[in-house]
Amino acid sequence: MELTLIILGFVFSLFSFLPYLKVPWWWVRVLDFPRLHVAVLLAAILLFYSVRYATWSLPQMAMMGLWLAAILNEVWFIYSFTPMARIEALRSEKAKPASAFTMMIANVRMVNKKYREFTNLVLREDPDILVMNEPDEAWHQNVRHVLDERYPYSIKKPLDNTYGMMLYSRLKLTESEINFLVEDDIPSFHTLVELPGGKKIELYTLHPQPPRLLKDTETREAELLLVAKMVKKSKQPSIVAGDLNDVAWSRTTKLFRQISGLLDPRVGRGFYNTYNAHIPLFRYPLDHVFYDPAFRLLDLRRLDKFGSDHFPISISLNYEPEREDKQDIPVAEPEDHKEANELIQEGLEKGEERNNKK
Repeated sequence: MELTLIILGFVFSLFSFLPYLKVPWWWVRVLDFPRLHVAVLLAAILLFYSVRYATWSLPQMAMMGLWLAAILNEVWFIYSFTPMARIEALRSEKAKPASAFTMMIANVRMVNKKYREFTNLVLREDPDILVMNEPDEAWHQNVRHVLDERYPYSIKKPLDNTYGMMLYSRLKLTESEINFLVEDDIPSFHTLVELPGGKKIELYTLHPQPPRLLKDTETREAELLLVAKMVKKSKQPSIVAGDLNDVAWSRTTKLFRQISGLLDPRVGRGFYNTYNAHIPLFRYPLDHVFYDPAFRLLDLRRLDKFGSDHFPISISLNYEPEREDKQDIPVAEPEDHKEANELIQEGLEKGEERNNKK
């Protein structure tokens, strides 16, 4: 039993520190996800070992010190997404927000057939903008009779490869584009949204590939950082939303926010885990909304599940540009821009390689 605990302690410590490697290898990047799980398991191992087997010899103390450092490392990554941390995105203080809107983001899961449960949820929540990830043509045909009538504006690209995307809006959309930034079969959307007060904002919706067996993450990093650079160059306030297949505390997501200057409403509030809806013990925040400091938060909620392996998420914002300087804006250093450029170049090369093989 003692040997088992020692082996597990070193394995979980390795899991804690491996993600510091700046490599796109899938088996390293997937360790960005279970920070909380590793911390809890390693803490249990440390506690049990110290009570049952510790003689407090120097080698044992060094070993347990390593385990403690690994636990603190995991906690350091996730701390910002607990209520103990300082809130990054401030709430609106206006009694009657004049330029408010609500957005709902849902990965519907292509193989999920509970179309009615989904449309009932949409009707109940009644968002101004609806972003759907993973719809195929079957999803399109089964929701269009409800959503086309309710939403006069839309962008649609249903696909049978789990990377389809559809966007419905009650607010006017202009200059809408369907882009394939890195891979030929993974779309992203870009559009201008006209708010109730008449102001036009930019909306980007994404769904890059996740780290998975034999699939490294170069293209995910490149797509996220390409959009971050587009946001930074834009003269309009921007919002980026979708299933980004990355956790909120990863180096890639942090770099995305530093390059783009967008806020994360979960900082100081909570994880808002959206995946996996079917497995309560293994849930991570994979569905994201990042937005310009010109917006103030009205509401942020994880919604009820409807059959997908993702929970939907709803966010309500108000456009308040006169107060944007009151919010802390993420800032990129020169070395961050250098790292982003290198990751983009690697991702574009990998994307071209994958495109040529298809």
